[in-house]
Amino acid sequence: MWVALFALGGTVSVAGDTPRLTGSQIVAGVPGLDRLGVRIDVRDGEAVPSSGLTFTKVLDVVDAASRAIAEGAAAAIVLQGTDTLEETAFLADVVWPHEEPLVLTGAMRNASLAGADGPANVLAAVRVAIAPEARGLGALVVFNDQVHAARWVRKTNSTSTAAFVSPNTGPLGHVVEDRVRVLAAPPLREVLPYRRPDTERLAATRVAVYTAVLDEDGSVVDDVARNCQGLVVAGFGVGHVAGALAPRLGEVAARMPVVLTSRTGSGSVARATYRSPGSESDLLGRGLIDAGLLDPWKARVLLRLLLAGGADRDEIASAFGRWG
Repeated sequence: MWVALFALGGTVSVAGDTPRLTGSQIVAGVPGLDRLGVRIDVRDGEAVPSSGLTFTKVLDVVDAASRAIAEGAAAAIVLQGTDTLEETAFLADVVWPHEEPLVLTGAMRNASLAGADGPANVLAAVRVAIAPEARGLGALVVFNDQVHAARWVRKTNSTSTAAFVSPNTGPLGHVVEDRVRVLAAPPLREVLPYRRPDTERLAATRVAVYTAVLDEDGSVVDDVARNCQGLVVAGFGVGHVAGALAPRLGEVAARMPVVLTSRTGSGSVARATYRSPGSESDLLGRGLIDAGLLDPWKARVLLRLLLAGGADRDEIASAFGRWG
């Protein structure tokens, strides 16, 4: 049995003032990995902080991982920085068609620090990757001996080794000693028809995020939406904005897809609980698209991928109805 491991840099590859660790060096520093009976085929990519990753780079890794599965790999693992991990994992998940899992992990503490978590996370990721229980679950984020669905995971702390949580669902499972225990079955996975856009079209597709804040007159919305093909609104609570802002968003929604999310970090956008100007029912009535449980960052990932792939507004609304 073998798995393909793609090393993209990030804290897991940092070792104090020394040069960045390669994927092979990271793997060699994981105690107990050699006892799992699995061959790790390490493939080093460009080592960058995860803030330097792009949709194109992530999709390149997904394509390479798919080729590894076709070559007989039991799974694929991605090591990267944690800053954008929740977004890259979701991007991979919506296009990953295989039963074999795609497992993403990294580290919050680099290898030169006491309590470095990289080796433990890599070991747990390999355990999950080869576990029969992980098949069919799509892209997974493994951190702190927890298994999270890419669709729901979020980074909620800037420094803690327990930074990754799934606020709406909790983790799918845990790694306990040498066992992978999946305790919660996720909803039936759906993969988008994978029409990968070319690099130029992807680069030309811009989706902005507007976050509702106290005492904002809404004039900034026009600036945010300018030169964009889509907009995600991170609204108050269940999807609210100031009443004066609602007509502006309706005007934008007449020109491009505008997706309504909640800025709270968990919970769903409502549909018909409130009816005042700027409420969720008012905004949806003006043509905004309900993102359901998807947070603003994942909604942006999905919207940009759909737009770059040529989806029209009805296809976009349908996709958010299924994924949110």
